[in-house]
Amino acid sequence: MELSDLGWDGFFEEAFEKVSKEEWVPARLTTETKINFSALMEGGEEIDCVVGGKVWHEATCDADLPAVGDWVALELGGGEDDEHLIRARLPRKTCFSRKSPGKSSQEQVMAANVDVVVVVTDAGADFNVRRMERYFALVSRSGAKCVVLVNKSDLFDEETNAQAREEIQALWSDAEVHVTSATRKEGLEVIQSYLTPGTTLTMVGSSGVGKSTLVNQLLGEEWLWTGEVNEVTGKGRHTTVARELVVLPDGGMLVDNPGIREVQMWTDEETLRESFADVEDLTNQCKFRDCKHQGDKGCAIAAAVEAGELNSARYEGFLRLDEEIEELSFRKKKRQMIVERWSKRNAVKARNHEDRVDEGKQDRGEL
Repeated sequence: MELSDLGWDGFFEEAFEKVSKEEWVPARLTTETKINFSALMEGGEEIDCVVGGKVWHEATCDADLPAVGDWVALELGGGEDDEHLIRARLPRKTCFSRKSPGKSSQEQVMAANVDVVVVVTDAGADFNVRRMERYFALVSRSGAKCVVLVNKSDLFDEETNAQAREEIQALWSDAEVHVTSATRKEGLEVIQSYLTPGTTLTMVGSSGVGKSTLVNQLLGEEWLWTGEVNEVTGKGRHTTVARELVVLPDGGMLVDNPGIREVQMWTDEETLRESFADVEDLTNQCKFRDCKHQGDKGCAIAAAVEAGELNSARYEGFLRLDEEIEELSFRKKKRQMIVERWSKRNAVKARNHEDRVDEGKQDRGEL
């Protein structure tokens, strides 16, 4: 196995040369636990490694730390009991991330350096246009290509599947939307068409939409245990409990993600507005520049909704996402202010300590 089979190219080669020392080697992170990582090196050898102190200290937030899919510079331990250390994380080509669940303002990296993000849903209980808008906003920001699988087509009639596909496609023309059935192995060739050697793909989606079944088929073995799905709720126990990058038998790599219960935003205003270009065009037609679009006189949005030219649910989704991003931005700024305040406080403490040490030395005649 060569590094190019793992996605290595000139971009990473140049980045590695800028940071590496003679004894360091490049590797790609495949799994992460609470205490260490696993990494693949040239030749296919997989080793365990830990983050070096400098990498920890230079990270300004969790998202700066290494994640599954990252390329890193490793210093290999010389002895049998010596740890292999991650001395540097190379820059990312792409980064698929979301806001960490809960009230945190931290970014959670779901997959680094992925070329294709596959969103798996179905035309039944999991189908949710508003959630797809969130996925599209996140994928757009990541820089990866977006593919959507409307899975479990065998459970619904052709018209229902086609309608779900059309509604999803209408949200973002750049996405490639396909109807598939994992249990019948229909459409699996669609996924395989993206998995050329050196290409990394990640799958995301709610629990119970068939992701694990698709992964099993890609690997050609029962890699993940799959459980039954409740026929009423459409929910099921997802079997993936941790992110993992797997090299596939026929070429390409897969980063599998646990089922996602909530898709919280980690993006910016510019990306959001690009995802809702139709709504943004209407805002520019409002009579007043400071229009809040909530009953204001001369609001082009209200007129479009009333005339049936804009789906009211889509616009409400836009407003909710806009509010979330504004709140996230506020929390990020607040957190940054706290970090800066602590940094200044610690710097003052350090200077005061140095001054006291110098005064002591002067009193003892050591200076």
